[in-house]
Amino acid sequence: MNRRRITDIFQIDSSVSLWSEVTEILRLISSSFPTDSIRPVFNSVNDLYHGNFPGYRACNTGYHDICHAMATFLAMTRLIHGAALDNCVFSAGNVVAGLAAAILHDVGYIQEADDREGTGAKHKANHEQRSMDFLSRHGHAFGLSADEISAGRSIILCTAMQEDIGSIAFASRQIKLLGKLLASADLLAQLCDQTYLEKLLFLFHEFREAGVGNYKRESDIIEKALPFYDVFEDRLKSLKLNTDRYMRSHFDSRSKIDENLYRAAIKKHKNIWPES
Repeated sequence: MNRRRITDIFQIDSSVSLWSEVTEILRLISSSFPTDSIRPVFNSVNDLYHGNFPGYRACNTGYHDICHAMATFLAMTRLIHGAALDNCVFSAGNVVAGLAAAILHDVGYIQEADDREGTGAKHKANHEQRSMDFLSRHGHAFGLSADEISAGRSIILCTAMQEDIGSIAFASRQIKLLGKLLASADLLAQLCDQTYLEKLLFLFHEFREAGVGNYKRESDIIEKALPFYDVFEDRLKSLKLNTDRYMRSHFDSRSKIDENLYRAAIKKHKNIWPES
């Protein structure tokens, strides 16, 4: 059966099924990949978002939620697999750092237990730094090495849209490539979400609390969603990656479909606007 929707291939409906899919993809990259190296981070992030991590409140941002964290984690795994098929060589430690960064990249939105004012949306301006600091603070407890923590910090920084990735000091070319892959995965995971347009209303309230975005009413963010696709395309071009080829290679290898299903989903969303 030649299925053409990304949700036909895999839909995130539980952490158990997501972990199963991720480990299967990692085994395609290497049959001996140490999946136990990333499992503690995965489990802890589930606890964190649900309010079961000591010292932190549960996630209370409707847009930057556990679903986005998991979707980015999965998209990053797929991109790494596709890049590996395209002869990009990654060490196991660097893949672990990249995946840890993917699942932790937005934990900066989560408030500490003693922060009872407002929601985590108020941390939008510095959430990348807060996510990096969380990794530094807890990385060793997750079983990550000092090198993996350092690499993960620089990879997370690449998700900041305003960041010039060329100016970031990376430990290696591998780490720089993983940073670019995460910058792509973050955007792809957002824009291919079946509920992306509905979730924009949550994003409006996050922007308003953070004092950014210049949106006066909820409808503004819907009206300005179409131009963001151009911002998305410009960002991908600036990364100078073979993102489409990597995703096509992954889906062909994993599901025998020669298509980037993320692109297909994004195109479907964009076509809602008649002028697109």
